[in-house]
Amino acid sequence: MLFLRKIRMFLPIFLFFLFLGFNEIAIAEDLILKDLNGVSVNLSNHKGKPAILFFWTTWCHFCRNEIKALNQNYNQLEKEGIAVFAIDIGEPDYRVQKFFKENGLSFRVLLDREGLVSDKYNVIGVPTYILLDQSGRVVSAENRLPADYKSLFLK
Repeated sequence: MLFLRKIRMFLPIFLFFLFLGFNEIAIAEDLILKDLNGVSVNLSNHKGKPAILFFWTTWCHFCRNEIKALNQNYNQLEKEGIAVFAIDIGEPDYRVQKFFKENGLSFRVLLDREGLVSDKYNVIGVPTYILLDQSGRVVSAENRLPADYKSLFLK
């Protein structure tokens, strides 16, 4: 229990310093992932509008809470012109598919089977939200969706 408290205390500080370098990353041409139906999605095709990349796993308790909250806000985010990508890291398709069906989630999930995209964005823990502006630059990297996410896209 003490170990968990220490992690919870130091993780945000560590992540803050780690994410300072994120503003130099942009969506690359070769960031292609498959969804649960096996359809390829090229993340670079979504330049021109802001995007949220939500990195998660089914076994992560915090991810489960965040993905349910993201699902509740999904329609509003889409209305605001924000692309949402839920990117599962390293889990088998069947496990992710089962999770989505059991939880009635409505958005598309992408599979980062080898962790290449999460490595590209230096994701070291889940859940992680990466907010990209219209040009594909990272404007925020957080463990929760920032309340002021709209203003971050305007920076």
